[in-house]
Amino acid sequence: MRENRRKYERVQRRLPVKWYGMAGSHEARLEDISLGGCFVDSAGRVELNQVISLDILLPSGEWLPLRGEVTSYQPGIGFGIVFLFLTEEEQEVLKGLI
Repeated sequence: MRENRRKYERVQRRLPVKWYGMAGSHEARLEDISLGGCFVDSAGRVELNQVISLDILLPSGEWLPLRGEVTSYQPGIGFGIVFLFLTEEEQEVLKGLI
């Protein structure tokens, strides 16, 4: 049995996102999310350990801007990030989303 490395439970949330990295801006879709990070469905190219900006379109219609570091990358499929520098307000919004 494989050990789960994640500190937080992830839940499926398919929401539109925009992300910004070294290769410019991209529109994509959030696949799953937790208080610690998320997986983004995107054909855009990223590098491991790259810091990106990620805007999540919330069900309320507002955008939640976050920053994260790329921890996994599957070319043509997407990438996982761990959130960096979350404020208490951002954590509360994420808790409501999860």
